[in-house]
Amino acid sequence: MKKQVLLIVSSMIPIIAYSQTSGKFNSSKTDSLIFQLGEVSVSANHKDDITGRITKKEMENQNRIEVSRSLNMLSGVALTGSGQRNESMVSIRGFDLRAVPVYMDGIPVYVPYDGYVDLARFTTFDLSAIDVSKGFSSMLYGPNALGGAINLISIKPIKKFEYNGSMGIINTDGYRGNINIGSNLGKFYLQGGYSYLHRNSYRMSGAYKPHAHEDGGDRDNSYRTDKKITFKVGWTPNKKQEYVLGYINQQGEKGTPVYAGDDQQNPLYSKPRYWQWPEWNKETYYFLSNTKLNEKNYFKSRIYYDKFKNTINSYDDSTYTTQTKPYAFQSRYNDLSYGGSIEYGTTIIPKNDIKFTAQFKEDIHRENNLNEPVRRFEDNTIYLSVEDVYTINNKIVLIPGASYNVRKNIKAQGYNSQTETIFDFAKADISAAFNAQLGVFYYFKVNHKVSATASQKTRFATIKDRYSYKMGTAIPNPDLKPETSNNYELTYTGSFSKKLVLQSSFFYSHITDAILSVSNVQPGKSQMQNTGKAEFMGVELCAKYDISKNLVLSTNYTYIERHNLTNPSILFTDVPYTKIFSYIHYIPIKQISLMASSEYNSVRYSTSYGTKAPEFIIFNSVVSGQIYKFLSIEAGVNNIFDKNYMISEGYPEEGRNFFVTLRFYNFN
Repeated sequence: MKKQVLLIVSSMIPIIAYSQTSGKFNSSKTDSLIFQLGEVSVSANHKDDITGRITKKEMENQNRIEVSRSLNMLSGVALTGSGQRNESMVSIRGFDLRAVPVYMDGIPVYVPYDGYVDLARFTTFDLSAIDVSKGFSSMLYGPNALGGAINLISIKPIKKFEYNGSMGIINTDGYRGNINIGSNLGKFYLQGGYSYLHRNSYRMSGAYKPHAHEDGGDRDNSYRTDKKITFKVGWTPNKKQEYVLGYINQQGEKGTPVYAGDDQQNPLYSKPRYWQWPEWNKETYYFLSNTKLNEKNYFKSRIYYDKFKNTINSYDDSTYTTQTKPYAFQSRYNDLSYGGSIEYGTTIIPKNDIKFTAQFKEDIHRENNLNEPVRRFEDNTIYLSVEDVYTINNKIVLIPGASYNVRKNIKAQGYNSQTETIFDFAKADISAAFNAQLGVFYYFKVNHKVSATASQKTRFATIKDRYSYKMGTAIPNPDLKPETSNNYELTYTGSFSKKLVLQSSFFYSHITDAILSVSNVQPGKSQMQNTGKAEFMGVELCAKYDISKNLVLSTNYTYIERHNLTNPSILFTDVPYTKIFSYIHYIPIKQISLMASSEYNSVRYSTSYGTKAPEFIIFNSVVSGQIYKFLSIEAGVNNIFDKNYMISEGYPEEGRNFFVTLRFYNFN
């Protein structure tokens, strides 16, 4: 217990290490680059919420180049990792990404097959902000937002010609580069970008002790390469209309480090996987519009077409050269989604800001192993919702909302390996769900707000939940029902002297019909079933103090408990009970910036039978200096004390590492 208290106090060292000065901390002009048409506006004063938005400047100041590690700065968010797939994800108040859809400018980007998305493949170079909704998310987002929603917001140019970019090196054998170029000519604007991130491997902590399949030093098979091209063109014929065409092309490849833990019950302990992903490619075309009919009525639309291609190569051994063993294979996904939404908003009724939305989405998943026929799965989803911001007076705001969504399976095929033929699964029932929520916001004093929210949200079972054989270890269940969560939250937000912002939240979620894997439905085989009841609960405490114009302090604390009410012996995984993130940002002179941060994670379970990843605390630092009017250089150290830590047992994270980045821009 003493050790835990010491670690928690240590995580707040950046907060207590500096004394106070006077003045006000400067904000950045980059905050104005936010692409407003890509926002999904919800409730009053969302932008003032210190727990719900990460700006471009905050990502740059902390050298957060991946979306997942940027999100990890927020309270209620825990960085998680699917170790055996080498995917970087997050959980929001205990819910994983299947229950927290990810959007890019309001367009869904999650993988239709399993609802997940590898957030390490999404870099932050072209983002202006990331919005996070927890529990009480807008009904306008769409289906499956059981635990919230994440929206990545791109950049919109504000000048006739502007650019920004960076070049940098990362040890060991890593480098990065990006450039964003934009032009706003009044009625037209253009924005384009290119980014590149590559690492041959990452170096493990010097405290790591060699295991059978990993001898330490450079982590074997931990390479990665991610390239991204973005482009959009906008037309604003007048102040009432805006139309945008956009294109995103991501190309990624990576290796998956083998299991290097001590859990002998883990099948990977004796039978490690030798996997590489030569292809993780995503391509999106989209159209966005906003048309104001008059001062009180508008229409918005979103139309998109998204392709996702993914290849996994499983090899015989650590040479990654042959595929002759029974467990070796080459698997391909070739997915596409298309759809759209239309939103109508009106303030024609006094004190009410009412919004309606109708959405349609078609998901097509195609998969096969090498020399096998292609199986096809196809779902479509229809979603209708209404939401109102009812301002009773200048102190009380109500936000009620409701939605109805239907998911229909069009096609689902399986493969019989003995006859080498494909077959159709039996027709599945249509899934439908009605959701509702209500939020009450009471501004009892200037800059002080109390809110209470209650929401019922559902998540449809994914294609993988319903149809996957999981390499012969599971039985499909096409008639899985949606799982439901009733979410409750009580929050206080207050600002004192325009310098100190405090926020505290208490939350509770009760989940029914939870989709869980039930073991031994047949000897040696599991099945996904609606058998579970669970409850998640916790507290978030946040503080941000602008001590002076050149010194800001911030810290947030999260405590979460999750209980499996149906079968307490099956544990929830991947989320620590306690997380603390703190930073201090000091600008002694205009040209110099100093940033220090720390993160503490308590113990977490990595398996449902109790294997744990131990607690840890790490420290990071960044120093940046302006060397010319539009040129700056920054350098930093992550994991300063070379801590050997894990967020998933058996998959050690990176040890001490360094980076140097040169930034260029024509305004900042």
